[in-house]
Amino acid sequence: MKTEIGEYVVGAYLKIILKCDYVDYNVRPSAGGLEGLGELDVVGIDLKNKKIYLCEVTTHLRGVLYNDYKTTIKKIKEKYERQKSYAVKYLPKHFKKYYMFWSPIVPSGLVEKLKDVKLSGLEVIANKKYTEHVDALRVIAKKELKDFGNPFFRALQILEALRQK
Repeated sequence: MKTEIGEYVVGAYLKIILKCDYVDYNVRPSAGGLEGLGELDVVGIDLKNKKIYLCEVTTHLRGVLYNDYKTTIKKIKEKYERQKSYAVKYLPKHFKKYYMFWSPIVPSGLVEKLKDVKLSGLEVIANKKYTEHVDALRVIAKKELKDFGNPFFRALQILEALRQK
């Protein structure tokens, strides 16, 4: 499956800010059947600190919304359950797991509803928080010249290096 630009945004943050040793995209369980159809958008592994980040990424420029709030919350819950199930089945028990939902634009009412729903343990990175995370990457992109192998971060580096006359 093709990696989407929003997934590269998250991958850059995991690699450059959170110092993950490995970042993988569109990770599927090794089991076949229906379970093998579900994917995790981005997984980052920090070996030194024994941390794993499991990220769902939705980059809808009109805002994340599947029909209505109820349907959207149901979908986000299902994706979160998939993350947790994958972690239990396939990831080392002694690593700390962090579950994240990334989206640049989420209606504020939906963000509030997500807080009310029983999704404890799921960090929602949306709107202002999403922007702050991208801004942290921009600060590094302005100073760092090496290629990190991430197309989104490379584009940030180019944009930050442009000279204005």
